[in-house]
Amino acid sequence: MLESCHDWRKGKAQSLAYYIIGQFDNWIKEGARVQQSHPRRTMLQARVFSLLIEAPANLLDPLISLYELDKADPSTLLGLIKDLCCKGKYKEAALLSIKLNLQSQLDMEEICIPLLLQDKTSLVEAYVAEYPELQHHLLQVLDSWCDSAVNTRDIRRRYEKLSHLRWDKMNRKVLSKLVFRLIKLYGIDPVLCPNVVNQRYLASVKYLLYKRFVEKSMTEENWSEHIEATVGQNPWLQGQFVSLLARHTDLDTVARWALRLSVPQEKLSYHVAERLKQLEKVKVMGFESSVAEESWEQRKFYYQLPIPIESVHFLDHLDQLKSCAARVLQADGVVGIDMEWRPTFGVLTKSRVSIIQIAMKDCVYLLDLPQLVKQSDSEGREAELIHFIQTLFTDQRITKLGYATAGDLRSLSTAYPMLKGVVQLTAGVLDLLHVHQELQRVPVRRQDNRREVEVLMLVEDGVDSGSRQPERGLSLLVQYVLGKPLDKTEQLSNWEKRPLRHKQIIYAAADAYCLLDVYDALRQEPQRFGLNRSLDDCMMWKVEKRGREHKPKKSKSSPTIPVQGVQAPAPGPERNPAFPPVSPSQFSIICDNMLQGLGRYLRCLGVDVKILENEDDHRKAAEIAREENRFILTCGLPYQTLRSQVGEGRCLSVNCSEKAKDQAIAVLKHFNVQVTPRDIFSRCQACNGAEYLKLSVEEMVQAVQFNAGPGRTESSDDAAAVGRRSPSIDRSPRTVRPGIPPQTDIGNWLGQTGSSSYNPSCRWAERSGLNMKTLRFTSGALLQVASIPPGVLDKVDMFYCCTSCGKVFWEGSHFSRVVSQFQEVLHVTDDMTFYHL
Repeated sequence: MLESCHDWRKGKAQSLAYYIIGQFDNWIKEGARVQQSHPRRTMLQARVFSLLIEAPANLLDPLISLYELDKADPSTLLGLIKDLCCKGKYKEAALLSIKLNLQSQLDMEEICIPLLLQDKTSLVEAYVAEYPELQHHLLQVLDSWCDSAVNTRDIRRRYEKLSHLRWDKMNRKVLSKLVFRLIKLYGIDPVLCPNVVNQRYLASVKYLLYKRFVEKSMTEENWSEHIEATVGQNPWLQGQFVSLLARHTDLDTVARWALRLSVPQEKLSYHVAERLKQLEKVKVMGFESSVAEESWEQRKFYYQLPIPIESVHFLDHLDQLKSCAARVLQADGVVGIDMEWRPTFGVLTKSRVSIIQIAMKDCVYLLDLPQLVKQSDSEGREAELIHFIQTLFTDQRITKLGYATAGDLRSLSTAYPMLKGVVQLTAGVLDLLHVHQELQRVPVRRQDNRREVEVLMLVEDGVDSGSRQPERGLSLLVQYVLGKPLDKTEQLSNWEKRPLRHKQIIYAAADAYCLLDVYDALRQEPQRFGLNRSLDDCMMWKVEKRGREHKPKKSKSSPTIPVQGVQAPAPGPERNPAFPPVSPSQFSIICDNMLQGLGRYLRCLGVDVKILENEDDHRKAAEIAREENRFILTCGLPYQTLRSQVGEGRCLSVNCSEKAKDQAIAVLKHFNVQVTPRDIFSRCQACNGAEYLKLSVEEMVQAVQFNAGPGRTESSDDAAAVGRRSPSIDRSPRTVRPGIPPQTDIGNWLGQTGSSSYNPSCRWAERSGLNMKTLRFTSGALLQVASIPPGVLDKVDMFYCCTSCGKVFWEGSHFSRVVSQFQEVLHVTDDMTFYHL
């Protein structure tokens, strides 16, 4: 009976197979189980195994239990699994192996590697989840592919006969990300994967070179500390660093670094090795920087700590904390609070808060948190430290000034579990990040009636304005309010190293003290900066628990500055003037790489969307927006930078805490984009192209047969079968969806009531635009017939081919799902009632 069922893929409670299995299970539970002979049971199990290949996941367990497949002869089951692999059914082989617990008896590479190349990573993770030895083997294989000496073409040749492969998964960057995710998922020592670890450290070295020699935002001392810590005693990394350094600086500096790291001369270039010999002859064993440090004259262009260095106190003992608490925890006090931690530059080391800065008018305290926590643990004095932190952040009589305080507190609680409950309750916190966001919405104008530029560059004498990066974050706020930015060259210091350098101490103190000066300036003259009320009026004196269940309600009145809750609300749409109605085809945007999901949703609604790649810099969005007259969609900190580089209202900050679908609805409403059902799928989801070519099933059969060539594959056999039945193709098993006439395609069932054709907002290419002999469009794109799954040719009348990338589309249920998801923004006129929305 089960072998005669043809509805395995229906819903759980709708299929005949599900009903039969349920009845059979009830019959056995009532005591009717019959003991079968061994040959008979073996024969039944072999037959059931063939059914498992078709059965959906929810029916696998009942079938395995009813026919006792878990007790079957393992050799028989293994043979059947391997037979599936030979047929290219790796997904089915993996699922059945998991259900029957056969992973340890199979070749992991034979099943998992094809699945990875078919982008079925979650199935691979489930396959090795319970087997540490398989996890290690998988990571070692992936790590070996990341070796620069490995030719990925050799790997491709091993699997080139498989269908639906994603060769972009062979990219070393993609593999590296996957390896690190699996290392974290399974808690495996990174030492097992030396190639990806070395590549990650090498990326950190390249970033440090960029920061020092291109961006020029790190001091020599600071940069040298990080280079030594990153390169360490790794000979390969040392050689790579010296080679890369030669691209940025002079020969003497490269030779001195080679001497400092003890790089063997045979691993150096000829010129560097010769210069190193000269240095050794004159016994120049010390390391001297060839890059001059920034002149002290330039200090006048930056905000300076207004109190003497003697007033900055470094606390690394709990006894010192008592005197600090006596001053800091006074009622009606105002303190500036900041935190510093060692940057990780993407490597596997965990970051933790190293310094907590607490600034008062006449002094600054720097708390050595790792040392204080260590002492409190060893001496049993945790209560003292917890009490100080708790009182500081929960006493509503103490005004705490911070910038992006939510992130600091999150890092604090993550690194030190003993403080996790402490920082969830806060009161009297004024996060100047929210004030800064409000200030940037104020249309400040100069005397010449031109709008003030948000990102200003220093053009004073003595400062190289061309090499400086735009100010951002707290530095931008300090420049806007106090006239001078912060010197951030020590921001990425190694804050774990003791003792702190003099410049580190000055930077840490100034980073917290500037909050007091900004607060005083905004408090005394709020109207000068465009604030409608004083900061004191905005302060909310109550203890508030951070969490979703205690989110403050949005006010319908004029916007206020959120100063109490330390959890920063995601930036919402700007209050731009109303946009005139526009169709999706007339609306062009560029999505930041943090909003790729949003970009795909908007593209399926017909919007002209370009999406940045993962490795693209955020500033590339501004370049594309200016060149192609596009709007920018971004979120988080890049918004401030991008907003200043395009015209007014051309950049929108999206709420990154929302789902992509909700983000898309918000964007469409904000820009007044009028989406109709005819706009859905009017653009290619893969490449954003807006031109399609219609191919009938007969023409697609011809293309598939041509692509298969002499070596006939499963897909070519299907094509031949369809061709033999053409033009009268049997499509009786096709599913009929509500409101959609049977045996039709997307090109005619979306017409008016009757038989009118669907007319989407796209361009239709001429048949002559595709060369059927080469399967190439005039654009050069190759028709992707290999991506058509077996059996589709037997069910579909019409195919739609993107002329830009060659992607092939056909009718499916995805259209109705999109219509259902975006009903609230779809504009349907009287002649569109056929959509049955």
